[in-house]
Amino acid sequence: MKLRKYETLILFNPDMGNSERQEVLEDLTNVVEQEYKGKWLVTDDWGVRELAYPVAKHTRGHYVRIEYGVPGNAIQEIERKLRLNEDVFKFLTVKLQDKFEIEEE
Repeated sequence: MKLRKYETLILFNPDMGNSERQEVLEDLTNVVEQEYKGKWLVTDDWGVRELAYPVAKHTRGHYVRIEYGVPGNAIQEIERKLRLNEDVFKFLTVKLQDKFEIEEE
C-alpha cells in the first residue's frame, strides 16, 4: 500500500473544551492508524487566534495542525469526520509528499 504524507489545518470553535478537541483528534488518529494502517506524525496546537473575517459569527478560532502518512483514499474519511463535527469551522488538507515510508522504531 502506497502511503503519502499529508498536513491538515483545522479551525475549531474557540468555545470548545480541550477534552472535546482531544476526542476529535483521537478519533482522527484511530482512522489514520487503525483503519488505514498509516502513521500519525505531528499534532501542533497553535491555540486561539483572531480571524481575518468572522466565521460562524465568531471572530476567534482555535487552530490545530496535524501531519500524518496515509494512503490517498483515507483523506475522504478524515474530511468526512471533520465535516460532520459542528465545532469544526473549517479545515484544509495538503499533500506534502508523494511517497512516505513508515520507519520501524
